Amino acid sequence: MTPHHEVSIVTDTRTLTGEEVVTQVSSLVEEIFARLKPVLAAAEALLAETGDLSAEALHAIRPQVIEALGGLVVGAGFVSAPNVLADQELGFEWWTSCRTDDGSPEQLLISLDPESPNFLDYTRQSWFTVPRDSGRRHVNGPYVDYLCTDEYTLTFTVPVTRGEEFAGVVGADVYVREFERTVSRRLRALGRTAALLNAQGRVIVSNSVRKATGSLVREIDVPAWWASGAEPYTAPSGMTLRRCGDSPITLLATT
Repeated sequence: MTPHHEVSIVTDTRTLTGEEVVTQVSSLVEEIFARLKPVLAAAEALLAETGDLSAEALHAIRPQVIEALGGLVVGAGFVSAPNVLADQELGFEWWTSCRTDDGSPEQLLISLDPESPNFLDYTRQSWFTVPRDSGRRHVNGPYVDYLCTDEYTLTFTVPVTRGEEFAGVVGADVYVREFERTVSRRLRALGRTAALLNAQGRVIVSNSVRKATGSLVREIDVPAWWASGAEPYTAPSGMTLRRCGDSPITLLATT
């Protein structure tokens, strides 16, 4: 596996503005999504070149998947939409470094048989359904990854198309604790209570024990704010919302 430098945010001791934090978090998210670009290109090229695509043929994108691992990214791969493959209904080519002591990549195998008691119907998971229904990339979590690590995880996914048709997603897994370690000093440098939220208003990381990872912010209707366009907003209470670039992550801060 080609080594990667860990994604990081330059730190200093000065007080930051909300806009500076938004810019830096946006840059971090873009670097994670950038890891998926070669995987996306390889998956779409394979789909375009192969008429009757078999599950075994998905191994062709394995080099790009393994190359995406490293730094913050502990898992990556391609997950097909139903009936994209010629020989089975579902397809799952996912590799992870989260289950090996030395960080070497290991294929994550799941049951794709609907008759199996261990069947994982990923077509119901929001990391799959949101890109499918919106045509846009998505950040899912924080959620506890019971499939692999039992740790709080973020999953970054991008829709894959064959022609004009949705054909699946490529994605990357990131530990919340590593994401927090990268951005927590920036949140503290704001000098006020702040948190990064997902589009549902759930806390990813914060600089306050009162806003624990996974808790839901109820002071502001974050989903409604997203639905209205996600423009910078200051509530009567003094709380502010700012979207972090083009990512589905929000900076919540007090004034």
